[in-house]
Amino acid sequence: MLDKLGVARALRELSALLQVQGENPFKVRAYETAARSLEDSPDDLAALVRDGRLRELPGVGAAIEKKISELHATGHTPLLDRLHAELPPGILELVEVPELGPRKIGQLHAELGVDGIAALEAACVAGRVRELRGFGEKTERKILEGIRRLRERPARRMLLPEALSLGERLLAHLRRAPGCLRAELAGSLRRGRETVGDLDLVAAAEAPGPVLDQLLAWPGVEAVLGRGEAGLSVRLAEGAQVDLRVSPPGGFPALLHHLTGSKAHHVRLRGLARDRGLTLSERGLERLDGGGALPAGSEEELYAALGLAFVPPELREDRGEIEAARDGALPDLVREEDVRGLVHCHTRFSDGRATLEELARAADALGMEYLTVTDHSPAASYAGGVGLDRLQAQWDEIARVQALVKVRLLRGTESDILEDGALDYPDRILEQLDVVVASVHSRFRQGEDEMTRRLVRAMRLPFFKIWGHALGRLLLEREPFACRMEEVLDAAAESGKAAVEVNGDPKRLEMTPEHLRLARARGLPVVLSVDAHSVAALGHLRWAVATARRGWVTRDAVLNARPLAEFARAVRPAG
Repeated sequence: MLDKLGVARALRELSALLQVQGENPFKVRAYETAARSLEDSPDDLAALVRDGRLRELPGVGAAIEKKISELHATGHTPLLDRLHAELPPGILELVEVPELGPRKIGQLHAELGVDGIAALEAACVAGRVRELRGFGEKTERKILEGIRRLRERPARRMLLPEALSLGERLLAHLRRAPGCLRAELAGSLRRGRETVGDLDLVAAAEAPGPVLDQLLAWPGVEAVLGRGEAGLSVRLAEGAQVDLRVSPPGGFPALLHHLTGSKAHHVRLRGLARDRGLTLSERGLERLDGGGALPAGSEEELYAALGLAFVPPELREDRGEIEAARDGALPDLVREEDVRGLVHCHTRFSDGRATLEELARAADALGMEYLTVTDHSPAASYAGGVGLDRLQAQWDEIARVQALVKVRLLRGTESDILEDGALDYPDRILEQLDVVVASVHSRFRQGEDEMTRRLVRAMRLPFFKIWGHALGRLLLEREPFACRMEEVLDAAAESGKAAVEVNGDPKRLEMTPEHLRLARARGLPVVLSVDAHSVAALGHLRWAVATARRGWVTRDAVLNARPLAEFARAVRPAG
């Protein structure tokens, strides 16, 4: 069985393989459209299938509806199985190579018999690729460089939502095992890290065998990497490694704790334990004098035995949390239910895929007090930025929708920070807005000095602004641009006219926890944003909160945890 994200990946794989085979472009695009519609839908896939509502999604007709249903139920569909049989298994790995799209891959396969990265590299080295129409020597060199970078890239990691989705499905599967009393996620996923490599699962059972066998019965298991009496490691078909440890019920809290915190966190705890005449391991706390184990029925009790307050999983990185736990100074971290308004939302006036009315009604359903309409500004022409000629029409639409919903709609912009640090709406427009998110969307390759000057000037502008997705990174795709972060944060704090955004888009999740702590040390307020381009993306709030918690952010620091009047007053551009 595949969930929504798994089915979307399979549809995109269908699209790529069909394009390699030279299929009709309209058919190829149909699978991509259906994948995007599925990802954007706020509804549960099982409910859509059960209620026969798949065809309500844009781009889903009868044929694709059948394939989605098959993929959801079995993880397979005949067309995808046929394509896998007809094309070499290495074809899809070629999609990862820069400079290559499915059409060029099809040409390489048809004309040179390229069936994987090794064959492609050999063809490039032999100078045969440059001879093909549409390639040339320059493209051949770029392909070789792309192969080199691909090989140097770390092993596949998953974005946080993908990892959590897979982890929760695995937990549900394990909990059905005979004798399984409890099963939980551990490792970096439990700590809320932006990307996750291996999945760590911990279970409690009197007899570990049936729980281990239950994991082996998961349909996606491709290989067994190792098995012991109470542990099992497997690799799944999508490339993820899953490590399962099973403990007797009494040892579960200690094992869960052991497999959650970072190595550095545990090294510090073991030192504290030794100072108290104890040893700390996956079995829990034991007396060094041979006096036996200290009972710990929960993680809270384990920390208490070391003289510490309970440390939330997100903070277990050895970045001051142990000292704070000792001194009673741990922060009361922000929670998702603390947030009262959705910030940073795009509609069809720019590059959003939902109307303002659809977003507003969804915000009503979530019980939100306010929603900021922050479509792109004119400089973002690639994203349909709202020019001065369309601004009044957008404001009229906000007024029309406001009459239909309870949630308060605040008119704003995501304004580009231009190359010289200016914002691209004139002051007379900025003064009329309720909120301004200011972000860099271009010239990412400016040098560190230039980018720092650019951002410092933007932070010093007289209008209050929220610094959006600070360093422009796209996780697993694009590195952050270079700037001197502390210098920019100093300028933002000195101006008194800025807040920093925690962007909840799973590909962004900026600011980083380290930068958030620098911002908070300077007294800068925080906004937890969704950067929503669809109704489903309003759910990005969950990931913004997870990142903020890792950055020690408290409720009182979050502007959109405040009531409407306070939030509106705090972010009003004219100050």
